[in-house]
Amino acid sequence: MLLIMRLASFLLSGFLFHGLVHAMDFTIEEATIDDLRTAFDRNQLTSKKLVEFYFAEIERLNPLLKGVIEINPDAIHQAEKADQEREARDFGSVLPKLHGIPILLKDNIATKDKLNTTAGSFALLGSIVPRDAGVVKKLREAGAIILGKASLSEWANFRSSNAPNGWSARGGQGKNPYVLSADPCGSSSGSAISVAANMATVSLGTETDGSIICPSSYNSVVGIKPTVGLTSRGVVIPISPRQDTVGPICRTVSDAVYVLDAIVGFDYWDAKATREASKYIPYGGYAKFLKSNGLVGKRLGIVRDPFFLIADTNVALDFENHLKTLRLEGAVLVDNLEIAHISMYFSTSGEEIALEAEFKKSLNAYLKELVASPVRSLADVIAFNNKFSRLEMIEQFGQQVFLSAEVTNGTGKEVKKAIKNMKKLSKNGFVELMEKNKLDALVAAGPDVATVLAIGGFPGIVVPAAYDGKGVPIGICFGGLKGSEPKLIEIAYGFEQATKIRKPPRFLP
Repeated sequence: MLLIMRLASFLLSGFLFHGLVHAMDFTIEEATIDDLRTAFDRNQLTSKKLVEFYFAEIERLNPLLKGVIEINPDAIHQAEKADQEREARDFGSVLPKLHGIPILLKDNIATKDKLNTTAGSFALLGSIVPRDAGVVKKLREAGAIILGKASLSEWANFRSSNAPNGWSARGGQGKNPYVLSADPCGSSSGSAISVAANMATVSLGTETDGSIICPSSYNSVVGIKPTVGLTSRGVVIPISPRQDTVGPICRTVSDAVYVLDAIVGFDYWDAKATREASKYIPYGGYAKFLKSNGLVGKRLGIVRDPFFLIADTNVALDFENHLKTLRLEGAVLVDNLEIAHISMYFSTSGEEIALEAEFKKSLNAYLKELVASPVRSLADVIAFNNKFSRLEMIEQFGQQVFLSAEVTNGTGKEVKKAIKNMKKLSKNGFVELMEKNKLDALVAAGPDVATVLAIGGFPGIVVPAAYDGKGVPIGICFGGLKGSEPKLIEIAYGFEQATKIRKPPRFLP
């Protein structure tokens, strides 16, 4: 009954507020960055009105969806500044794509402002970061408005294997806006939920293994997991510098690409990785690869087992039709392939051993660099959770991953062996498959390919593809070798334009 009352309340309030929006002869819901820029230029919309719309939607929807953990009290001021800059610009001058566009950041991406950066944990509430994260610095330079922080699976799903996806002590339980009882997936759940439900234009998530790909798939949005190092991890609460990456979660491929263009590149605070990956950034950026005929001539690999084992008959049929569409749009499908030692990716790769050791070492370094913080080490966080066990729901969900990480020394023989094994597995598995068959991308139904991409630091793009019998979304994922973002963008955009699968959520109970 409470759920029904909440649904009725926000639907009624939405009707009243949306009437005002439609009266302006422009609809903000589902609007792309290009749509919003056109509305700005035609004086149909201002950044201030856009932020006010999202704040109203957050107030209306977030008590139910729990996609936003905190809003930025300075967002209106930033929007007014953007409007003034737009008015004052010289005739014919072109502002950056993200100028005046509100963006929501996952709550492990640091902002040096009035917002907290806590990874969803009360242990970091009130901590003060030394500077903006590298990607936030680039967003501000591009004129984007920091709308607030998105909720997430606490500590990016690395505290315990028992906690549900989308849950954090600070944020509560995030809900899938398509089917409220369905898994929103994690850990960038709030970023995907909020964009899907039109509580923000665009958002940023982070991924170590599946944390952009999975929530994007389950919430019918586009997610780009970039090649590791293409985007800075500077002042982002870490798990593994070897696997962590920051990427956009948006409603369309074009929006995701515009965000990607804004955040890639060298950052002094993540110098080694960003310098190395900068060689992959194409001259003129990624937007030029938004080609409606982008599938023409692309060689796409299909590994049926395990990436197309779909229980829902109708969804399985949808994906068979999608494969036909890929062919009709000019792609060459290389079907019934196998990745060598595929089961090892999910069982004996050594990923868990490496991540726990890397987490302890990198988190301790992050915490020590904070200007002020209630905790200064993983051991302090564990102690905080024990002291405030009810607040952090330790009895229900535990902190076993933390405890396992704490007993590692950060660099032992087992860790080196695990990393060596993952490199070998990638080389003899995914890389060999791609090179031997001269593939531009591997195609997968849903997020199950995430671990294959994560272990090797490879990129992937998820695009909305289907809805099961209950209305729960599932995406199609295109993964490639390091630096293959241009090809993946052409493929993803070509698929999106040929299918146009995404539809707004219906908040089914």
